[in-house]
Amino acid sequence: MSEEKEEIAEEIYWSKEEFKLEKDSELRFEVEHGAEVQLELLDGMAEIFGSELTRKKKYILVSGSKVAVFTWHGCVLKLTGKTEVAYIAKETPMVMYVNTHAALEQMRIKAETEIGRGPRVMVVGPTDVGKSTLCRLLLNYAVRVGRAPVFVDLDVGQGQVSIPGTIGALVVERSADVEEGFSETAPLVYHYGHNSPSDNLALYHMLITCMADVINVRCEQNKKANVSGVIVNTGGWIRGGGYHALIHTAGAFEVDVVVVLDQERLYSELSRDMPDFVKVVLLPKSGGVVERGSQTRTEAREGKIREYFYGNRNTLFPHTFEVKWSEIKIYKIGAPALPDSCLPLGMKAQDNKTKVVPVTPGPNLLHHILSISTATAPESIVQSNVYGFIVVTGVDIERQIFSVLSPSPRPLPKGMLVMMELQFMDIK
Repeated sequence: MSEEKEEIAEEIYWSKEEFKLEKDSELRFEVEHGAEVQLELLDGMAEIFGSELTRKKKYILVSGSKVAVFTWHGCVLKLTGKTEVAYIAKETPMVMYVNTHAALEQMRIKAETEIGRGPRVMVVGPTDVGKSTLCRLLLNYAVRVGRAPVFVDLDVGQGQVSIPGTIGALVVERSADVEEGFSETAPLVYHYGHNSPSDNLALYHMLITCMADVINVRCEQNKKANVSGVIVNTGGWIRGGGYHALIHTAGAFEVDVVVVLDQERLYSELSRDMPDFVKVVLLPKSGGVVERGSQTRTEAREGKIREYFYGNRNTLFPHTFEVKWSEIKIYKIGAPALPDSCLPLGMKAQDNKTKVVPVTPGPNLLHHILSISTATAPESIVQSNVYGFIVVTGVDIERQIFSVLSPSPRPLPKGMLVMMELQFMDIK
């Protein structure tokens, strides 16, 4: 490319640019790595994944954001900053998505009149088809008609409710903030410790069952939550053990709707294997969905962990302090596999996958994330939720002290620490 063409390209993606959208169309753009983009609605009405934009308000979208601004009636938008790509799309699946919401809302209305239970929806599909985005959209639309659905995130690889390596749930009572996402006040989070269900499928199944039991109790006690229903986001592993995990999830949460995104084979298999009362629906993915490579997914994981400690735009100020080894007890879930001949009588090899094992403090913990469990005894760690997370940033063997990064000041809550396989390098 000539220098003149490079300058023109630079000017296009850096200058302030206005886009006029016709009805039922959307502006899709990606924020360049290391940059920020300012979005402003100048005229008309528009929304981002179901969250309405306020006219004349300037929204800041951070590095790596992939955004689709949709309008039902037409609008004018202004972008300021550096985008990798920005274009208007007239072909979108939004009408089908909003029809899905309308069908779910009819189920809620029926639940209200018949004193029944609202819809329980599981969104499934391979990686990078827009499962998390569809969940966000369905949740936002539900909130906009006065509902308060429970959002359950089982994607341990990315983490929408909490950090990667966990499963989480929260009650959604207001639309997601365009810049910050859903308000994560008092989420229910369980420690898993890995970034893929395949690393410990027995533990993954057990946690799903725990989560479903807690949510069932909440729905029994809260009429609004019961009527509003549950929306479950799943990971992208849909073959072999991953498929069995989907079947287990559907049973644990007693789902009555399964939304399959962009995968006819999976739709066919689930239609065959789900009970007759479960409605299986196939929806197309949006043309704006971007496939991510393994490096991008790793960066997204690290970004999510960093956001937990520092906020979306470094608006939080975490604490660093020292912790004596004598003041804490650290465990991990899952012991090394043993041959059947070495196992105690009556014990299965699978049981080792959910065994709680003490961890000796030392350099082996450097950069590891530790969950602070609410458990009061080691045997209850697996089925206990967590308060939050810290990262070991330094180890002093002579003084037998850890340095830790924590979102809250000392002292740590009186709980047991559970070691994740995930690590985080706190590099400013």
